[in-house]
Amino acid sequence: MISFDQISLKFPLGNTALENISFDIKDNEFVYFVGPSGAGKTTILRLLLNEFRPSKGTIVVDSLEITAKKFKKTAELRRKIGVVFQDFKILHNKNVFENIALSLRVKNVSNSTIKQEVKRALQLVNLPHKEEVFPAQLSAGELQRVAIARAVVGDRKIILADEPTGNLDPQTTWEVMKIFRRLEKDRIILFATHNVDIVNSMQRRVIALKEGKIIKDQLKGEYEL
Repeated sequence: MISFDQISLKFPLGNTALENISFDIKDNEFVYFVGPSGAGKTTILRLLLNEFRPSKGTIVVDSLEITAKKFKKTAELRRKIGVVFQDFKILHNKNVFENIALSLRVKNVSNSTIKQEVKRALQLVNLPHKEEVFPAQLSAGELQRVAIARAVVGDRKIILADEPTGNLDPQTTWEVMKIFRRLEKDRIILFATHNVDIVNSMQRRVIALKEGKIIKDQLKGEYEL
């Protein structure tokens, strides 16, 4: 579970990024964060990774109070979370297997387990035979599927997706969304997007932000322009 309780964030120059944000997210829940650029969507995701510290309020992630002054478990927190970015952030000097395996290697997972986990992740994103391919040989849609595989490998139960379809054509967008629909069965997915069509078609919970405030939190919601 994820809980934000009265979270505000002000940057040093006085700009307010978030103001009194509160919400709870249950296990296996899919939530869209929508709103104009600068509304606070990405800021919420970065708070969950402990990249920012709020000015006030409490954030709890899977029983960890990550806003506590003495919180020292950022590495443990990030092992629970996979992130999918708009620009993929794939390492171009490594092949698909190496890109996906990287997060497991830093945890000293055995080679045999890494091989099993990577194969399972590639099967999940419909790229079972691309292990030895390098990023330059892949389409944008395939790169994003590699990024999703990297986010889920190691059985992470929280996925943060920051405009993951922003660089994709409409057909590829829907192919990627089919993967996210499979992932939501046993994961929390927080999905920041400007894409009206996918929000309105999937009818999941929608948290709408404007100028750092929540203006709507609706189950089976829509992206209202």
